[in-house]
Amino acid sequence: MDGKFFSRGKIQDLRKVAAKGNELQEADHKDKKYAKRKIVLKKIVANITMGNDMSPLFREVVACMSIQVLEIKKMVYLYLVSYGRGKPDEIQYAIGNFLTASNPTRDSSLLSLISTDCNDRNPLIRALAIRTMAYIPLPLVIGSMIEPLRHCLRDQDPYVRKTAAICVAKLYVYDPKLVDKEGFITMLRDLLADNNPTVVANSVAALTEISERSDDIALKLNLGVTNKLIAAMGEWGQIYILDSLLNFVPQTSLDAEGICERILPRLQHANSAVVLTTIKILMFMMNYISDNEFKDRICKKMGPPLVSLLSSGPEVQYVTLRNILLIIQRRPLILRNDVKVFFCKYNDPIYVKLAKLEIMYRLSREENFKPVLAELHEYASEVDIDFVRKAVRTIGRLAIKVPGAANACINVLLELLESKISYVTQEVVVVVKDIFRRYPNEYESVISTLCDNMDDLAEPEAKAAIVWIIGQYANRIDNSLELLEDLSYTFLEDPVEVQLALLTAVVKLFLQIPDQGKDLVSKILKQATEEVDNPDLRDRGFMYWRLLSINAGAAKDIVLSEKPTISTETDRMERGALDQLLLHTATLGSIYHKSPESFIRNTKPKWLSDSPALNAASRQALMMNIDDGPAPLPPGSIAPPPPPRNLQALEPKSSLANRDDGTGLRSPVDEMGRRPHELDDDQEDDARENGNNVDDDEADRDALANERYGDPYANLEQAFGGSSAFSTASASRTKGEDLIGF
Repeated sequence: MDGKFFSRGKIQDLRKVAAKGNELQEADHKDKKYAKRKIVLKKIVANITMGNDMSPLFREVVACMSIQVLEIKKMVYLYLVSYGRGKPDEIQYAIGNFLTASNPTRDSSLLSLISTDCNDRNPLIRALAIRTMAYIPLPLVIGSMIEPLRHCLRDQDPYVRKTAAICVAKLYVYDPKLVDKEGFITMLRDLLADNNPTVVANSVAALTEISERSDDIALKLNLGVTNKLIAAMGEWGQIYILDSLLNFVPQTSLDAEGICERILPRLQHANSAVVLTTIKILMFMMNYISDNEFKDRICKKMGPPLVSLLSSGPEVQYVTLRNILLIIQRRPLILRNDVKVFFCKYNDPIYVKLAKLEIMYRLSREENFKPVLAELHEYASEVDIDFVRKAVRTIGRLAIKVPGAANACINVLLELLESKISYVTQEVVVVVKDIFRRYPNEYESVISTLCDNMDDLAEPEAKAAIVWIIGQYANRIDNSLELLEDLSYTFLEDPVEVQLALLTAVVKLFLQIPDQGKDLVSKILKQATEEVDNPDLRDRGFMYWRLLSINAGAAKDIVLSEKPTISTETDRMERGALDQLLLHTATLGSIYHKSPESFIRNTKPKWLSDSPALNAASRQALMMNIDDGPAPLPPGSIAPPPPPRNLQALEPKSSLANRDDGTGLRSPVDEMGRRPHELDDDQEDDARENGNNVDDDEADRDALANERYGDPYANLEQAFGGSSAFSTASASRTKGEDLIGF
């Protein structure tokens, strides 16, 4: 449309011109091409595009419907579509006015004009008319479009049929029962055998939309229909047909292999959506293929198309990378030897670089870690802080994932420490802590270097990491006591993450070097239990205090026990969730790495459908995902979402209350999950209503509990060698202040 029409116009001016056009229609026979009306309508459409309200011109615009000019009809229908969706009340009022006007003949009504256009000789006008009626969700319009829609579904022109197919899906949104009652679903199924591929694609799209919205209608495809759909795939709408193949569940491995062979040529398509949708179907079908050699051959063919997509714009690259991240977790063979393709370019946007880093890590192994590590080393000297942090983290994860790369990664991290860049130093300390957990007692020689950089650590995570290292290796660090004492000066001001780490580190120091750590541990425990408000920190302090007071030897066995080594297995997505996400390849779900039902309302979850051809591993993952839920639906249907698993309902209350909180300590409880001297809420309310002093009762129960389990402060002097600080703290605390609950 010409740019001169995009100027804000006044309703009054446009109405005058439109009225003048009506007079010219009656009096001036020279303007037979309706040039003035076209200009006015173009201005109206332009104003609608700019967001201006043109609804007051409804009468004048609708009066132009009787003009048998395609260009004018297009603009009138566009006007009706705009205000039919946005202002249904005004449209309904206007329609009522037309039906009850001074000339209330049905031939002059709006619906009659649209119905007449549904029988026009021009197929474009017929399609526009039925499309416009489908966009106006009013009972009056819906009731009037049933017969025209039925005729359009059987129209001779394929353009009209493909438009009518989409209109059925729109009508189903407004009135599902009407669509089922009038037999439109059956007519859509008949269109699957149409000789025009665009009609077939739109029919598939409409049936898919209806099946996703309906609880009792499911799109099921057998092998014969599936082969016909594949044969009907044309340039337009082939994504709809490819997507519909998820509703075909192979009953034998040969069925799945045949489908894969027929859609493999689509991998060479120039459209990225077609390529990704084809890969989605191939990944789906491979769950039903038993021939490993055939699956390997398909994986090798999927690699080059994915690599080709990385030459597109940054937005397409990002979508491709997010999908690749899911694909290689399920089928690493696809891009096993293409890790260099994901090396970052200098002009890549940050979101593309971060996505590439994750894929580089996923594809790294013993044979290719050297070029990956060299590339990561270069990234760590970039100017983008987020990218540098991610690169350093990836170096640490690489050391944990590939044992043969650990030495090289440590050397690179030590080189990065020499840069004296604050944020680099802090990330190095964090990842080295994880490396120590993965390879205990192997790289302690770097601890002194880390301690020399303590002054550069300001972020809570980095500070907590160095505190953990000092506490874990306190007996091997000559000045560990001095380091922890320096850190303890800011204990009350530190974030909770650092406070928790320092509390545990001080206890470890005391257990490893009792002569040096008793004063510091008494100071930290006193501050943690008396001067902080955080309940987690306070409770942990009380638990450590009681553990040390009862049996220091048992405390050493618990706190200094050998920890399980960490691994990269936790980085991998659970198999069932991964299979589910792969069914949403090339959609928002594959970008967010979340199932669509978690962020889109009324969306049905999709799962692999059981069949005799489904391989054992996929079936086991499917059963785990629907465990404790309804039985799997028949093949081809969409399974219901699994109910949320209530972990607390699966174990007795006593085991919940006795659960280890990470310190190795458990609380004695009764069979109802309460501590021996605790009242539940109902019992406490009853006691207060009867005039009993609940606080006095609690004091008595505390005495009984101490009698049974012992005073938590009774043996502090013995545990800490007669420390006066602990003796004072114990003596100054009354029973009412006992927060442990024993």
